[in-house]
Amino acid sequence: MDKVRIGIIGIGSMGSMHAAYISKGDIPNAELTAVCDIDPERLKWARSALGDKIRLFDDSKAFFDSHAMDAVMIATPHYFHPPLAIKAFEAGYHVLTEKPAGVYTKQVREMNDAAAKSGKVFGIMFNQRTNPLYQKVRDLVKAGELGEIKRTIWIITNWYRSQSYYDSGGWRATWAGEGGGVLLNQDPHQLDLWQWMCGMPKRVRAFCSFGKYHNIEVEDDVTAYVEYENGATGLFVTSTGEAPGTNRFEISADRGKLVVEDGKLTFWRLRIPERQFNAEYKGGFGEPECWKCEIPVHGSFTEHRGITSNWVQAILKGAPLLAPGVEGIKGLEISNAMHLSAWTDSWVDLPIDEDLFYELLQERIKSSTYKKPAASGILNVEGTF
Repeated sequence: MDKVRIGIIGIGSMGSMHAAYISKGDIPNAELTAVCDIDPERLKWARSALGDKIRLFDDSKAFFDSHAMDAVMIATPHYFHPPLAIKAFEAGYHVLTEKPAGVYTKQVREMNDAAAKSGKVFGIMFNQRTNPLYQKVRDLVKAGELGEIKRTIWIITNWYRSQSYYDSGGWRATWAGEGGGVLLNQDPHQLDLWQWMCGMPKRVRAFCSFGKYHNIEVEDDVTAYVEYENGATGLFVTSTGEAPGTNRFEISADRGKLVVEDGKLTFWRLRIPERQFNAEYKGGFGEPECWKCEIPVHGSFTEHRGITSNWVQAILKGAPLLAPGVEGIKGLEISNAMHLSAWTDSWVDLPIDEDLFYELLQERIKSSTYKKPAASGILNVEGTF
């Protein structure tokens, strides 16, 4: 095989974007051959925008049975990602799913098991991993340039959304339709990057405000505190109700402080590690000599095209995946832990109690303002075809 035929299921805002750049030939060795959506208007758009050669489907079973493609991209609402991925693996397709991996880890674990059994290439659209800024941060941490991490802080509040945004779709910002708010819609990238760069925390204490700034039932403001195995702590602050917002990521460590903000990476590097200085210095007041270093960052931020191209090359040539699909569960587990902590008003250890999370989520789904549609050609909210 010298070219990967790609089918996309779900051609809303994200799926249509993927369809457009693939059909234009932006991904080497790939072609778009099929799309699937239950909305006739979206299929009408596909015929007009993508041309007559693309096969159109309004039913997922017919889509998977067609073998009109070698690989499937999933760009449906969140709840549908795992069940559709499982069906795709069972039908023999490679899979690239949009973020988040799913709504709850119990469901995503089943998807990961299906991926492993299939032997197919499984990726997830964590396009922020293609950002050279975060790649450099990860490199510095993994190479030991910072020494032992003491604290991580991510303030990511530049997600402002108006009420009209939430009103644009009945499923938006509901437990039954979306499964969460800012943590599940806007922040999966940052939660993934956080653990990708600094590792997973061991426990979480989170405070979530539900409908604080908007007429919605899910969280739109979160402050979470985490602890790591080595004793380090972390803070994650996010909101869709602040304007102007902030996007600042900071790591304090034994050898200094690293800050990502405004597209720049700055390292306040200590000449002597703080722990060593603390043990050896005898002068009373004083602190280690510090150098402000502007870290050069090279490379292009290839975003969605970069992840798609990498996935295609993994299928054709065995290239290592930048964003393996099985890693989607990690950021989601942090998100689930934050929800669970807020719901129970207590600390949550990782790995989380998946059965308890599922039980409490179902309670919220039952009282949700969004009423799921009857089983459709794709699937209903629970993921039943």
